[in-house]
Amino acid sequence: MMPRKLFCEISPAAYQISREKEILKRKLQNRLCGASFAKTRQAQAMPVLVYKHQSLIRRSLNNVDLVLQENKAKGLGIAAPLVSGILIRPGETFSFWELVGRCTRKKGYLEGVIIKNGKPARGVGGGMCQFTNLIHWMVLHSTLEVTEHHHHNALDLFPDFDRQIPFGTGTSIVYNYLDYRFRNIGDFAYQLIVYTSGTHLCGEIRAEKVPQVKLHIREEDAYFFERDGEIFRHNKIFRRVVDKRSGSTLSDELLLENTAKTMYNRKFIPAEKIRKI
Repeated sequence: MMPRKLFCEISPAAYQISREKEILKRKLQNRLCGASFAKTRQAQAMPVLVYKHQSLIRRSLNNVDLVLQENKAKGLGIAAPLVSGILIRPGETFSFWELVGRCTRKKGYLEGVIIKNGKPARGVGGGMCQFTNLIHWMVLHSTLEVTEHHHHNALDLFPDFDRQIPFGTGTSIVYNYLDYRFRNIGDFAYQLIVYTSGTHLCGEIRAEKVPQVKLHIREEDAYFFERDGEIFRHNKIFRRVVDKRSGSTLSDELLLENTAKTMYNRKFIPAEKIRKI
């Protein structure tokens, strides 16, 4: 007996109706949740640099049209000024979609890579997850509290190419019901600075005061393994919090453990990295 289809699976029109329903539902939730969303921007950078990072915009991804990479670059250039300079004051929540809004052709966005049904596909505004990936990696190095984060870690979609951060620390976003959010639970304000260079998406987290702790992210137990003829990837991500004055470790926690199915040809994985289990 064939399983009964969900309404969103009946047709493309039904899928769009379901999506718009979820968007409307999230808008209502945002109005009723009581969160104070960060809205104020400041052109002048705050004095204390907490952490900075940059990520390569155009990467040689397996089976991905380079035109989509160029389209993504344009989209990131449109979105960056909508976020850059934003202040996250004590008690405020940063919401990516509250600041950026829906990515449409009318605003200048073009087709980029999106993830649909666990596979790479085309979609207007595709590639925005690189933006939230950058923000999330910086936030992990601060005392800001992540309040909404959807993982990309069930599938390993592309082989490593100039990877700078551990696998599994990325984000998945879909306007507006899959958001990326964090909250300032401290007693001083933070600021996000984001911009694009010719080659990279660049970001900084700044603050009005010097944080009293330093945070270190590390990867452990990273390997590939084969099961039933398929290759999987595994790793663990830890975060250590160190008191700057004493140098003592305040906490050392496991943030997440990833086990993801690889979706690319095994020729891209060095044989010595595949563990026999």
